Amino acid sequence: MYLLGLGIILLAMKYLEIGPPAQWSWWGVLSPFALAVAWWAWADWSGYTKRKAVERENARRQARIDKSREQLGLGTKKSGRR
Repeated sequence: MYLLGLGIILLAMKYLEIGPPAQWSWWGVLSPFALAVAWWAWADWSGYTKRKAVERENARRQARIDKSREQLGLGTKKSGRR
């Protein structure tokens, strides 16, 4: 996401002819967009995106369980004890 933001800023600076990017070639200005596409392709291919989504889902589920247990007065579950 940072690469996309950087690309938009550089594109605006090039178009409005502000600062050093105004003198850069278009390849240099547009390269953050290509890097963002490469990152997203790698993240989807490697399973990074899915793994992070599962981690967020598990954390939310555990937070709901802990909150419910706390509201019932049971406290949090101790590891190793049943």
